[in-house]
Amino acid sequence: MSYLKFDKTLMINLEESLTREILRTNRTGAYHCTSVVDCNTRKYHGLLVMPVPEIDLDNHVLLSSFDETVIQHGAEFNLGVHKYQGDSYSPNGHKYVREFTCDTVPCTIYRVGGVILSKEKVFSLYENRIMIKYTLLEAHSPTTLRFRPFLAFRNVKNLTVQNDAVDHSFQEITNGIKTRMYPRYPTLFMQFNKSPQFVFEPYWYNGIEYMKEKDRGYPYKEDLYVPGYFEVPIKKGESIIFSAGDTTVNTKRLKSYYESEIAARTPRTSFFNCLKNSAQQFYHRPTETDAYLLVGYPWFKVRARDQFISLPGTSLSINDPVRFEKIMNTAIPALRHYMLTLQTNAVIDEIDRPDVPLWAIWAIQQYAKDQGIERARELYGDFVGELIDFIRLQQHPLVKLTENGLLYAEDNGETLTWMNSSIGGKPAIKRTGYIVEVNSLWYNALSFYKELNGTEDLVDIEKIIKRINTSFTEVFMNEHGYLFDSVDGTKKDWSVRPNMIFAVSLEYSPLNRTQKRAILDIVTKELVTPKGLRTLSPKSEGYQPYYIGSPEQRDASYHQGTAWPWLFGAYLEAYLNIFGNSGVSFVERMLISLEEEMTLHCIGTFPELFDGNPPFTGRGGISFAMNVAAILRVLNLLKKYNV
Repeated sequence: MSYLKFDKTLMINLEESLTREILRTNRTGAYHCTSVVDCNTRKYHGLLVMPVPEIDLDNHVLLSSFDETVIQHGAEFNLGVHKYQGDSYSPNGHKYVREFTCDTVPCTIYRVGGVILSKEKVFSLYENRIMIKYTLLEAHSPTTLRFRPFLAFRNVKNLTVQNDAVDHSFQEITNGIKTRMYPRYPTLFMQFNKSPQFVFEPYWYNGIEYMKEKDRGYPYKEDLYVPGYFEVPIKKGESIIFSAGDTTVNTKRLKSYYESEIAARTPRTSFFNCLKNSAQQFYHRPTETDAYLLVGYPWFKVRARDQFISLPGTSLSINDPVRFEKIMNTAIPALRHYMLTLQTNAVIDEIDRPDVPLWAIWAIQQYAKDQGIERARELYGDFVGELIDFIRLQQHPLVKLTENGLLYAEDNGETLTWMNSSIGGKPAIKRTGYIVEVNSLWYNALSFYKELNGTEDLVDIEKIIKRINTSFTEVFMNEHGYLFDSVDGTKKDWSVRPNMIFAVSLEYSPLNRTQKRAILDIVTKELVTPKGLRTLSPKSEGYQPYYIGSPEQRDASYHQGTAWPWLFGAYLEAYLNIFGNSGVSFVERMLISLEEEMTLHCIGTFPELFDGNPPFTGRGGISFAMNVAAILRVLNLLKKYNV
């Protein structure tokens, strides 16, 4: 039985099908994304969305959609779906969908009278190319397929309007055409594995709407250009493969190329396999030597903190230590350059934030657990020492080591931690001074550095650890048994927030078992939801559980009550730390509601965040690396208890 299967009842109900999205990516940062009925609901959607570095650092939509029409006895049946003003959809191709599966590749089965047609889509791992395979499973009379390419050639952040600057010219190439709407853009090559007829019939489709952009308070109407259409006869049992990319393809080898791409896929046949596949979609290789993790899709790039938090889960937890090493080999020179010059990085954003070196050490700590302390010492021992000294010797401009051994984050008017939303250029949540997870990470980093160095005498490090053993609880622990989120002079943040959970989940902690248990209890009572930990307790002032409204309203609620699965990962790890084997059944039960997400929102992955109150709707980016990585780590931890 298919793990990711959607029947006709769901597919023809647009209220259900339009909320479900599919995502396919490659290593260059290009992707294909749309709804499961192939109706684009975001300006970020498209069949071929790719970087165009000659223009800017963003992705660009070249081929927005590719509408199919089945023709028999002169009758035309349009399989495409586009939304127009007033909840009008045209064509209404969704009514012909019989089923949709997404185990290996997205596959839609259409039934038009006596015609049964399957459509499978594959996005190339290493080229900017979408391939679509059409197979005529059943037909009782001669059948022709007609295809209309909807072109955009625009930045994902913008929308196209009808204009006279379009280059209408095209050239015929082997089994297809090549065209380019505007200068500076790459040429789009559209080809088939058999010769089609192309009819030049330029036309603008005006007023196509993207409902997700409307909901988010952004412009949402677009005009798309169609240069004409292809027609290809197809016989029962025959398959036709279409390719669209920024380079030409050998059409004689298109079938074998398509099959080799499928063979490289991880079938989405389980919760773990879905997350493994999703983890691999964040890998970013813009050059032969550089490797990164993207924050997520569809609008994120590379961010230092997110990369280090996500790295162990997206590599070690799926048995891919080589991927860990490649990404770390790119990150280490970037961090060393920052430590030497204090200059930020053009690719890795926010590399200057005070918690970044600590998350990097945490990632290496996970590598040591997985690959052994000797291997970690060999590869990263010196680097961990450099990061520790960069902070210890007061060289980081945003954080200072104080007499009590704790780190004090300076107020520079910017966001300093993962709670990084801003309103009007100012942090929505001001977190300065002694920040709880920063100092939890600091203690853990020092203790791991001591472990990494074995018997070596580290007197200065041991002195700092000893001071923190006393000062951490003096500064952060309050009379109600939980930790202040931040302490800046006499200002103490009493809000119940999830950041204190890291003092329980990390390998090394200055807290005793009783204190850890008290923190775990209050997190369980006030912050746990079926989809993750709330960023603020409902009992705390300013609780805003719904991530909806204008961009400003969403920024205000971003960390004021919304729930995040990556924090759930830390919570469940903390739970296992406290209860061991007796906590396994609880952790497994808590994962059930997250497994449900594999068939909701973006299929096979987790969105960025969820509303903090029922029905806990997924919001934000459709696929988020930290969330996927955290739950992969929990699944990996469970294996050790279920041996």
